[in-house]
This record gives sequence, structure tokens and C-alpha cells, in this order.
Amino acid sequence: MNWYLQSGKEADVAFCSKIKLARNVNGYPFELENAEQIESLENRIKDNLYNIGYNLQFLKLRDMDDVTVQSLVEKELISSEFAKQKRNIGSILINDDENICIEVNGENHLNIQVFTSGLDLKSALQLAQEVDTKIGEILEYSVSKKYGYLTRSLNNLGTGLSTGIKLYLPGLSKTRNVRKVLEVVSGFGIYTKIENGDLYEISNQKTLGITEEEIVTNLHIVAEKIISQEREARKILEQNSIELEDKVYRSYGILANCRKITSREANNLMSDIKLGTDLGVLKELTDLKVMKLYLYTKSANLQKYCGKQLDKMQRDIKRAEVIKEIINS
Repeated sequence: MNWYLQSGKEADVAFCSKIKLARNVNGYPFELENAEQIESLENRIKDNLYNIGYNLQFLKLRDMDDVTVQSLVEKELISSEFAKQKRNIGSILINDDENICIEVNGENHLNIQVFTSGLDLKSALQLAQEVDTKIGEILEYSVSKKYGYLTRSLNNLGTGLSTGIKLYLPGLSKTRNVRKVLEVVSGFGIYTKIENGDLYEISNQKTLGITEEEIVTNLHIVAEKIISQEREARKILEQNSIELEDKVYRSYGILANCRKITSREANNLMSDIKLGTDLGVLKELTDLKVMKLYLYTKSANLQKYCGKQLDKMQRDIKRAEVIKEIINS
């Protein structure tokens, strides 16, 4: 099963963990705009796919339809910037489980990405380092003894490592403490941003003068602190059980009975649904069903699920049907 349909460690709060390593191949300019340079790098990669291993497939973005590309963005396997700006020249290396997805010719020659469900940065780092070492031995990276891995952005100098943990924080949001907690976190050099609804991402800011293991350990510690605060906030919400249950079941009632619904409305309602499921208030759903609802109510993945392209009205109608199908499965 793909990682984004699994419940990982601390899954009631931690949505997923991500490791990204920015790498450039020696002998090529950082910005590949010349068709000959792009083809040369692509051929080197394709010729060595078997040696790299991990059952990676090489896919060009321009060979995919718009829905397929957007589905990769919705799964967060590629960035929206990569999808838009590199549509004609970008490629990916991806495995069947989709826990490894490498952007080729994006911001860097290679952005090696590894994903896990829940809070599991250390396992993600271990796999990323294995993939990174294998590719580095074959392609040879641009590295400086003084500055580490050379990248287009100075922010990535050193390890070239970016980490991210997505955290679901409805308790802190509803008790109006989320801003205070995230402001404290930012004081430790951690970058935070809101994704949508009650979903937030925390990530590292520093890559130079610190090891990959230290970056991961520091972010992991911060995530554990936030998770602890979120669970305390949920205990406060549980004290007013009638209000909590009413909110959860009102949201569930709309999702389970609507005839059409937009992606935005479904996403907002599912914040309450997940909270109710995690706290045992809502018995009708499981973690797997909640994960499926999050994925298949998004526009592109809804169309992939249905196996055909749909206009906006058709998507809103079909989304309501798919929600019922997942709930009743």
C-alpha cells in the first residue's frame, strides 16, 4: 500500500514526514536550458536505472496529461512550482510505492525525496541516504570541501537537506493556542507554514555547519513537543464532550449525505472528521478511510479514481458519490 494511505507513528497528529536532498551533477551547469544538456543528463540517468535500483521508473512530465501531473502535486510527490515551471523539461524518478520520488531538472539537477506516513524522519533519512549514496557513486555530484554540496540556492549549501513534517493541529487551533506554539518553535530556527484547514508543516532552515542526523534529530524533538501540546489541547476539548460530538457529527452528516460538494468544503469538514475518529467519538470511520477521503476528494486524484476527466460540476457531484462509497466500504 502506498505510504499516503497508511497510518504511521503518532498518526493522530503527524500526517507525514519528508526528506529532500538537493544535488547537482558534476560537469553540468546548474541551470539546464540547452536541449542537448538536458538530454545528456537524462540519458546518463536512464542508462543507469538498473544500477541505481529501487525499481525506479523514469517519466517525463511532458508525456503526462494535466490531471496526472496535478495528481502528483496533490500527493505532494512533486512541488507545484516544479509542475508549472518545468512542465516541458522536467522529469521524475519514482518507484511503485511512491515513497521515493526524485525531481529531475527542477531547482537542481536532482531533488531526491523520500516520504513516510506519520512521524518517522529517521527511517526516511536512512532510505534517502542510501539512494543518495548510490546515485552519487554513479553520477558524481558537485561538491566543495569547504561548502559541501553545491546547489542553486545558498540556503541549501552544506548538507543540501530539507526536512518537513506535516502536523494536524485541530486542538491547538480550536483552543486558539496554535499561533503561540508555532511562534515558540520559530525561535529554534524552525520554519512553519499552514497547509490548509488545521494542517501545518514544520521544516528546518539551516543546512550549513550541521550534519543531516542533527537536522533530523532537532526537528523530530520539536515535532514531539508540538504533538504533546496538541494532545493536551484535545483533552480540553473533550471536557465539553457535547459540543465536540455535535461539531464532529454535523460535519460527518454533511459529508455522508451531501449530493455535491467542493474540494475546499470537503477538506474543511474532514478536519472535524479526523479529530472525531482519532478521539473515538466517531465510530463510523477508520484511519484508512479517513486517509482515502483526504486523497480522493482532491480534484485530480478524484478524476484518477474515477478513471476519466470531469468538469467542475461533475467533480462536485462525483466527489459526494465517492465519499459515500468510501464511508460505506
